[in-house]
Amino acid sequence: MEITLALIKPHVVRNTVALRHLLELIKDNFQVLESKEVHITKHLSEKFYAEHKGKFFYNRLTTFMGSGPSYALILQSADSISKWRSLMGPTKVYKAIYSNPDCIRALYGLSDTRNACHGSDSIESATREISILFPEFNISKALDALDKSR
Repeated sequence: MEITLALIKPHVVRNTVALRHLLELIKDNFQVLESKEVHITKHLSEKFYAEHKGKFFYNRLTTFMGSGPSYALILQSADSISKWRSLMGPTKVYKAIYSNPDCIRALYGLSDTRNACHGSDSIESATREISILFPEFNISKALDALDKSR
């Protein structure tokens, strides 16, 4: 068992049908440890996407993320990181549409920036990202509980 962060981006949160579909998909595939609607400020976005600073899309991404509320979830399951990333599909929407037309990004992504959702790419990223969006969540306690359940 492992945990990961799932983040549903603002344009999908505004689409209540899409949001309802994604939350059902998540509920069917993961245990949700925590969830909340979060308004990602420019400062929070810059911290969250710090590894992309200096890349051509950085300003567009950090600005877009503040355009409305996002929905953040801490997911738990066996191989939750790879499972969530598989459900999301390729980062690039045009690739998702052609290679995996039923994935989340093919269904709800609009562009590479507005690609519907985000998922941590490693345990280290999940830990860092969860601590940014869920500062009240005790990651160490959750990971210890997972270790004890093995």
